[in-house]
Amino acid sequence: MIRRPTLAMVAEAAGVSLKTASRVLNGEPNVAAATRERVRDAATSLGFRRNAVAADLARGGFSRLVGFITGDLANEFYSALASGIERELREHGLQLLTASSDEDPSRESSLTGELLERRVGALIVTPAGADHSALRGEIAAGLTVVVVDRPAAGMDVDTVVIDNRGGVRAATRHLLDHGHRRIGFVGDEPHLWTYQERSAEFLAVMADAGVPDAERWLRSGAHSASAARDLAAELLADPEPPTAILAANNRATVGTLQALHEVGGRAGGGEIAVVGFDDFELADLLGITVVAYDAVEMGRRAAELAVARSADPGRPVELVVLPTRVVARGSGERRAR
Repeated sequence: MIRRPTLAMVAEAAGVSLKTASRVLNGEPNVAAATRERVRDAATSLGFRRNAVAADLARGGFSRLVGFITGDLANEFYSALASGIERELREHGLQLLTASSDEDPSRESSLTGELLERRVGALIVTPAGADHSALRGEIAAGLTVVVVDRPAAGMDVDTVVIDNRGGVRAATRHLLDHGHRRIGFVGDEPHLWTYQERSAEFLAVMADAGVPDAERWLRSGAHSASAARDLAAELLADPEPPTAILAANNRATVGTLQALHEVGGRAGGGEIAVVGFDDFELADLLGITVVAYDAVEMGRRAAELAVARSADPGRPVELVVLPTRVVARGSGERRAR
């Protein structure tokens, strides 16, 4: 194994003390120009890289690293979140470390421990687990924690979410207004807060519309497009299939469209209406009606809260709820037959 050059090796090569080498490489004043040049030349020739995190902490400062534990980096929603976070942090001279829990609570817990071992100055999390009370001690010790997309149980921290219920309410009413009563719902894993919020509002709106048996068209487990395709295909194969489907996340929408393609976009003799939750690439070209919101802004607001909390730990905890809107493109306007 190749050994990474150390500060002690730089000091020896430059013929100076360890303290002098440290002062030069940390940009501290009151070092002779010739000595400064000799130390820098030695560091360059050895390929030495300064440990910025250790240096900041040693001077009594804070880490410029911010950890982000996302649900699934392969999902474009989380990529947009990370983009918004990174852009805001960059404005404050901070750097982002991103890791994916794959919606696994145990993996989220282990990633949290690993990021804390790296002394991140703040932690932004999309919660997969049901209880985050274990972080209370870290927060009490000064760690900044912000959660995004879903609230965290067991701790009171700054939170950024979207109006999940409002989005589902508008989408369901959009389909009801076009005459649909048999509306399928294809959603994510049932333990996720976002699924619980969206499915509960869907059932409430359907009940208010006088459709008491809407549960029969409710499906969960669409965390991938292939799983969503299978769930949508199951709905379409029913002797009394839905005339419309509300796909409750971007992958559920893609899988639903794949299932519809396999049956020619029709089931039970009629064309199926579709509304998706989350906008996605090419949705406009495909004419897919969606519940849209600004995921990049969502990430930016989370990073903004992390920066503000780090600067003022005693400030009141904030809950930011970003609005959603239905973008009608035609697929949800197909009338029930």
